[in-house]
Amino acid sequence: MQAEDMESSMESPNLEFEYGDSDMLTAELSELYSYTEEPEFALNRDYFEEDFRSHARGRRWTELTVDEQRTYVMRLLDALEVTDRDKRLKVARAILYLAQGVFDECDTEVDVLHWSRHNIFLLYDMGIFTALLELLSMEIDNSQACSSAVRKPAISLADSTELRVLLSIMYLMVETVRVQTEDDRPEWRAARETFKNELGSPLYNGEPFALLLFTMVTKFCSMNAPHFPMKKVLLLLWKTVLFTLGGFEELQQMKVGARERLSLPPLPEDSIKVVRAMRAASPPASAMELIEQQQQQKRGRRSRRPLVKQDSLDTYNERDPFKNDDARDEEDDPEDTDSGIEGEVDPLDRDVIIQPPPPPPPLRPPTERVNFPKGLPWAPKVREKDIEHFLETSRNKFIGFTLGNDTETLVGLPRPIHESVKTLKQHKYVSVSEIQIKREEDLLQCPLSLGEEEVEETPAEILYVGMLPNLSQYVIALLKLLLAAAPTSKAKTDSINILADVLPEEMPITVLQSMKLGIDVNRHKEIIVKAISALLLLLLKHLKLNHIYQFEIVSQHLVFANCIPLILKFFNQNIMSYISAKNSICVLDFPHCVVHEMPELTAESLEAGDNNQFCWRNLFSCINLLRILNKLTKWKHSRTMMLVVFKSAPILKRALKVKQAMMQLYVLKLLKIQTKYLGRQWRKSNMKTMSAIYQKVRHRLNDDWAYGNDIDARPWDFQAEECALRESIEKFNSRRYDKNKNGDFAPVDNCLQSVLGQRVELPEDFHYSYEMWLEREVFSQPIQWEGLLQNP
Repeated sequence: MQAEDMESSMESPNLEFEYGDSDMLTAELSELYSYTEEPEFALNRDYFEEDFRSHARGRRWTELTVDEQRTYVMRLLDALEVTDRDKRLKVARAILYLAQGVFDECDTEVDVLHWSRHNIFLLYDMGIFTALLELLSMEIDNSQACSSAVRKPAISLADSTELRVLLSIMYLMVETVRVQTEDDRPEWRAARETFKNELGSPLYNGEPFALLLFTMVTKFCSMNAPHFPMKKVLLLLWKTVLFTLGGFEELQQMKVGARERLSLPPLPEDSIKVVRAMRAASPPASAMELIEQQQQQKRGRRSRRPLVKQDSLDTYNERDPFKNDDARDEEDDPEDTDSGIEGEVDPLDRDVIIQPPPPPPPLRPPTERVNFPKGLPWAPKVREKDIEHFLETSRNKFIGFTLGNDTETLVGLPRPIHESVKTLKQHKYVSVSEIQIKREEDLLQCPLSLGEEEVEETPAEILYVGMLPNLSQYVIALLKLLLAAAPTSKAKTDSINILADVLPEEMPITVLQSMKLGIDVNRHKEIIVKAISALLLLLLKHLKLNHIYQFEIVSQHLVFANCIPLILKFFNQNIMSYISAKNSICVLDFPHCVVHEMPELTAESLEAGDNNQFCWRNLFSCINLLRILNKLTKWKHSRTMMLVVFKSAPILKRALKVKQAMMQLYVLKLLKIQTKYLGRQWRKSNMKTMSAIYQKVRHRLNDDWAYGNDIDARPWDFQAEECALRESIEKFNSRRYDKNKNGDFAPVDNCLQSVLGQRVELPEDFHYSYEMWLEREVFSQPIQWEGLLQNP
C-alpha cells in the first residue's frame, strides 16, 4: 500500500522550471515565426543575395569590413524610400535576412545568433528602426488593404506579408538589443540605453512606440483590420513594454529605491529569491485515492493511530514560527529540515503512516538557494489598519470606549494586550501604495497650501498618460484576444479570427499537412496567451509602483471586462495536459531549420514532439494569469466574493497538481483569501491544502483566514465598493491630468488694459479674411444693449 501511494505521489514529478522575464533567446526568436512561414526564410535570402551580388562582387557579407557593411546598409536604407511597393518589400526582406543572421553563410546556430546580433546593432546604428516605423505607420493607415481584407471570406498569410516582414525586423531588433550578454561592446551598451529611452519616450509621432502597437490591437479587434498579424504585434508590444519599463528584477530594485526615497524601512525579504528557493508540495489527494484510503481504514490498522497523532504533532511543531528558539536548537534531526509538505500526514488518512518519497536532488547549485531558519519562508506583515482594529476591539472589551486611530495609548489595557501590540508593531509594514493614497488625500484637501505636485516623467508615467484616453478599449481588446486564444474557448461565428498570420493560402490536402497545421495553430494560440498574460502582469506591476490609482483603474477595467471569470475559465481544463502539451516541431524552429538539413517529417515524428518535461511558455502563462488574478482580488472583499460565487475553489485545487512551487504559491494565495467563505466542511475535507497555505503563504498576524468569523459582519456590496474606488480614481485623474485643473482656484485678471493687451493665438490665414469675419460676426449681428441692464 505504501508503494502504491508512493507511485501516486510520484505521478507528477517536480518541474525544474525557472521563472523569468522571458524564455531563452532562441526560444523567443523561434516563437516569432509560424511553421507556415518557413518557406519565406529562403525567399529573404534570395532577395538579399540578388541585390548583394551586384554590390559585393563575389565576396560574402561576413567577409566585408564594418565600413563596407555600413555602406551597403545605407544603400538599402535609400532603397526603402522608393514608391514601388514590391521593390520596397524586396528591400525589407533583404534587411530581415541581415537581422536573421545571414544564416546561409553560417555553419552553426551559435554563428547565426552571433551575426544576427552584430547586424542588428549595425542596423540600429544606421537608423533602420525609424525608417521601418514610418513604413509601419503607412501600412497601418493603408485603407485599401484594410477594406479588401474586410471583404475577403478567408484571410491567409498572403494578406499580411508587408506587415509581417516589418514587424519581424522590429521584433528581432527590440529583443536582441534588450537581452544583455557579457561580451557586449561598450558602444552596444550605450546603444541599448539610447534605444530603451527612445522607445519609452514620446518621440514617435508624439507618443511612445507601445501606443502605436496598442492602436493596432484595438483596430484589429474592432474588425477594421482583420489582416493584422496579431501574434507578432502582441509579441512586439510585450517586449517593448518589458524593455522600456523593465523586468521583474529591475522592478524589485525600483521598489527598494522607492521605499528608500519615502524613508520607509527596507523590504523584509527579496520575494524573487524566496520563491526560487521554495519546493513544490505534494498535490492534494484525488477522490479515488481518498476512497482507497477509506477502504483500507475499514480493514483495520487501529494500533498505529497514537503514533500518527504524535508524528503529526511533531510535524506541525517543527514548523511553528512562534516556538521559542531554545527548543528549536534542541531539534537537530537532519530529516526535519525540509521546507516542503511532502512529510505532512493527511488528517483524512488517520490510520496509516505514509512515508514520503525521498526528495529529488536539487539541480540548481546550492549557492542559489536561500537558507531559511526552521519555520516559515515569509516574515509576517501587519497593516496600520489591523493594529487600529485590534486596539478598538480591545478597548471596547476592557474599557468600554474607543480612541479612534490612536495606536499609542494603552492605558487601562491588560499586560497581554501590551505584548500583543508590541508584537504587531514589530511586524508593521507600510507599503508605498499607502503613502501614495495618503498623499493624494492631502493634495485634494489642501490644493493651495501644498501647491503643484511634481510628477516624475518615468517610462511608466509616459505610457499611462498616453493610454489613459482609450484605456478601456485597450483592456477589452486584449481580453478579447485572450478569450479567442484560450484552449477552453469554443469557436463561434462572431469571435475574432486570430489565425490570419498562420493559415496558408492553400489549405492542407494530406494528413501530414493537416497535423502540421494543427500543431502550428495550437502553438500560435499558446504564444498569444503567453504574450498577453506577460504584458498585463507587467503593466499592473509597474503602474502599481508608479501610482496605486493608475494600477486601480487598469484593474477595474479588467474586472468590468470579466477578466476574473475568463481566467477561471482558462484554468477549468486539464491543466496538467496543457502544461505538458507538445505543440512544437523542433526541426522547424528557428534557427535550427535554417542551419541544418531538413529531415523528412512523418506523422510519428510530429506526434512524438520534443522530450521536454513541460512546455515553458504554457507554465509561464499559467503563473502569469494566477498572478494577475491575485493582483485583482488582493484586499478587495467584493472581488474575493466573485471567486467564491464563480466556484473557483475546485478549479484552483486541481491546479495544485502541477508540482511547481511558484505556481502552487499563487494558487494557495487565491485559496487562502476565500477559505473563510467556503464553510467548515470544505476546510475539514481539505486539511492538506490548509496546511500547505499555512506553510507557504505569508501570514497576516491577526487575519483569521482559516476560521470564517466575519462572514455575517461584512455584506457583499460589489457596486458600492467599486463606485467608491472609481470616485477616488477619477479625482486623481482629474487633479493630475485634467488640462483645466484648478479652474475654481485660478486667479482672475480684472485689469481691462492687461486683458485687452494679451496676445491671442490666431490662425496664419486669419489676416487675409479678418474683414469678412468682422462683417459676419460683429457688424451684421444686432447688439441688444438693454439686455445688459436687465437682471439675469
